[in-house]
Amino acid sequence: MAAGREPTAALAAAYRRRLLHLTARDLTGAATVDEVGEELADIAAAVLEAALAVARAELPGMPDAAPCRLAVVAMGKCGGRELNYASDVDVIFVAEPVKDEDETAALTTASRLAAGLIGVCARSTPEGSIFPVDPNLRPEGRAGPLVRTLASHLAYYERWAKTWEFQALLKARPVAGDMPLGQAYADTFGPLVWQAARREHFVEDVQAMRRRVEQSLPARQAGRELKLGPGGLRDIEFAVQLLQLVHGRTDETLRSPATLPALAALAAGGYVGRADADELGAAYRFLRRTEHLLQLNRFSRTHTLPEDPAVLRRLGRAMRFNDGPNEPWFQPSVSGIRSDPAAEFDEEWRRHARQVRRLHEKLFYRPLLDAVARLPSEAARLTPAEARARLEALGYVDPAGALRHIDALTSGVSRRAAIQRTLLPVLLGWFADAAEPDAGLLAFRQVSEALGSSPWYLRLLRDETKAAERMAHVLASSRYAAGLLLRAPEAVAIFGNDAELKPRSLTGLRAEMTAAIQRYEDDAEAAVTAVRSVRRRELLRTSAADVLGVTGPVGAALAATGEALTDITRASLQAALAVALRKVSAELRHPPSTRFAVIAMGRFGGHECGYGSDADVLFVHDPLPGRPEKEASDAAHAVAAELRRLLMLPVPDPALIVDADLRPEGRQGPLVRTLASYRAYYRRWSAPWEAQALLRAEPAAGDEDLGARFTRMIAEFRYPLDGISPAALREIRRIKARMEAERIPRGADRALHVKLGPGGLSDVEWTVQLLQLQHAHALPALRTTRTGAAMDAAVQAGLLAAGDALQLTAAWELAARIRNAIVLVGGRPGDTLPARHRELTAVARLLGYLPGDAAQALEQDYRRAARHARAVMERLFYG
Repeated sequence: MAAGREPTAALAAAYRRRLLHLTARDLTGAATVDEVGEELADIAAAVLEAALAVARAELPGMPDAAPCRLAVVAMGKCGGRELNYASDVDVIFVAEPVKDEDETAALTTASRLAAGLIGVCARSTPEGSIFPVDPNLRPEGRAGPLVRTLASHLAYYERWAKTWEFQALLKARPVAGDMPLGQAYADTFGPLVWQAARREHFVEDVQAMRRRVEQSLPARQAGRELKLGPGGLRDIEFAVQLLQLVHGRTDETLRSPATLPALAALAAGGYVGRADADELGAAYRFLRRTEHLLQLNRFSRTHTLPEDPAVLRRLGRAMRFNDGPNEPWFQPSVSGIRSDPAAEFDEEWRRHARQVRRLHEKLFYRPLLDAVARLPSEAARLTPAEARARLEALGYVDPAGALRHIDALTSGVSRRAAIQRTLLPVLLGWFADAAEPDAGLLAFRQVSEALGSSPWYLRLLRDETKAAERMAHVLASSRYAAGLLLRAPEAVAIFGNDAELKPRSLTGLRAEMTAAIQRYEDDAEAAVTAVRSVRRRELLRTSAADVLGVTGPVGAALAATGEALTDITRASLQAALAVALRKVSAELRHPPSTRFAVIAMGRFGGHECGYGSDADVLFVHDPLPGRPEKEASDAAHAVAAELRRLLMLPVPDPALIVDADLRPEGRQGPLVRTLASYRAYYRRWSAPWEAQALLRAEPAAGDEDLGARFTRMIAEFRYPLDGISPAALREIRRIKARMEAERIPRGADRALHVKLGPGGLSDVEWTVQLLQLQHAHALPALRTTRTGAAMDAAVQAGLLAAGDALQLTAAWELAARIRNAIVLVGGRPGDTLPARHRELTAVARLLGYLPGDAAQALEQDYRRAARHARAVMERLFYG
């Protein structure tokens, strides 16, 4: 440094001289992009060493301070020797006492020195400041101590560090201060970095990190971001580092902190294709070169492409320089006439961005096909062990099984196998982005084998990206939907058309099912089998739309799904009842001597069916005038029994359970009653809870006039004049408390039982139904079978505070969505949040929670919503 000059100003001047010299060599093509990044990092390292010396000289009382050893470890781009012109310099400080000195005192000295170094680099001088030094990659970030001992660092990483912190350590490199101590740091943490891929939740953490970066960008900025946007530098760095972490455990040649050498090593080792590595290396250099030129323009830290055409033209002209030994950034025009540099640059930038966006296909999945390929190839291949390690790191639980599926789909020289070899690298990535990639790949193989001879199937997936991506997401997210698809794989065509994912109207369903049963007039079982086939297709349509999130916003989507499932059930019952009536008529040789109706109850009556819902019903009949009651009763029983039998036949399509247990006297009572018998029972014998159950009663099938008469008949019981009596209120509360105590399975976590647990569906519904029993006689708006509509009416009438309604609605909707998601994910109904972490994660992912802590976030959200709803329920229901 110049004598007599303030040290920091002298350091800043020296730094800028070195930058000016490097810039001249850069802009004249004398230095490549790789060399510029390396030299910038070396300059930064020299500055850090000098800044530490200045800090030591400026430290008050330094001669009396406890001696210490302090090492500066570069991280990020400086650690990888790929620094920008205008960039923070990420560092970690590690210190040790000298010999037998007190550790606390030594750390105090080291912290003062580290803070001084940061201050020197940030200090304003006549030459400007140097660069920001960022120590926030240290353990605990800003909340943690600035300096730690080696042992303290190690304790943190062994116990508390997250996956991204190990990924960051990949670039750790000692650059200043006590270099032996810095090297000890590198030697200590190197082995930990290469075991990170074995950590629990590694895949989820990696996916979560990438999504957090993408979501942090404003939408308008994302499309022009060189660093963090789609197809940007971070995509390349992230992918290369992930491959290093997966395969660097066993191959030390991959352990490079710099992106381009690491990419070259991955290609040399056969982990990525050489052509792919060359393309990505070219894209990386192009993006880095562009970033450098943008920053040099005003020496500002920017990664966003400007929209000003003049700036873009200047950038395009600068990029036309030949980059040393590399090819020119732009290919020369064949005609010799150069186009507008701004347009030329934009075209080239977009081409590279498109290449980078295919990273997961190119780097992760295509080599997996080569690993199982039986075709001759000059390319180096992953060994089976390497391929399994990669699949495991990407989220596949059974990588050996996944490789068998890949082999089965791609082996051979047929056109079908060739198309699969094109499709699978993309599909494997889409499967891995969902919660159950193994199940998705298996289901895809089964669908492909079932449709192997259908030319339209692979053409659909090859030519319509949206259809392929949707199918992959559904297969890897929902065993329920996958099972429905596998029963009739040709239904895969619905993924290619948005209109095909919209639910059919009740009128349309009824018309199609009616046409289906008319084709089998003499065969009742074949007729209802055709009805159930239509039902299966509609269940697939509804569940696929639900999984894909195309039904609408959360609350509206839940209501739309409930309505769609209710319509499917209603149409199926109406068609099956027509067949049952036809068959009984044929057996009796005359039409039944009674009118017959099916009354929807429970969730069916409330238009709130879920994927695991039975069809709760009551059967009612009314003998024709002059016909014997026993004859009419026998005919009605025969119709009801035949209806239930036909819908439960053991055929490939899912059964529809028709549950009549809410009838008077339950299973002990007659399956069918006359209208008069129902009236007599409800007037004399019924319990208060039976009147409560009638709140959801609604005609569903059969004789419309009889259904309307039944509705009028029960009005006096479900909307009692002057409300319910104190005795009935006590009985309803007693029954509710008994349900809570006895019906939750032993050993289950009551707080996580979404149906009967505190704050669950039952709490909300019984609270709303109590308001209906008390006030619906005077308030017609409360006379509805739907929970949400009744709650809205109660708010409008001043019976329920808007805040209370919000709490009840939030818990009720979340509980209903969880129940649906449990069926969609596992294929079986369930009322409790899954205890196994993987299953709970799959449910949470289906509900829209991001990877990483999805399971924990869902459980916390449900506990919170249920706790709030329970507080409202106890105040309103129990008083």
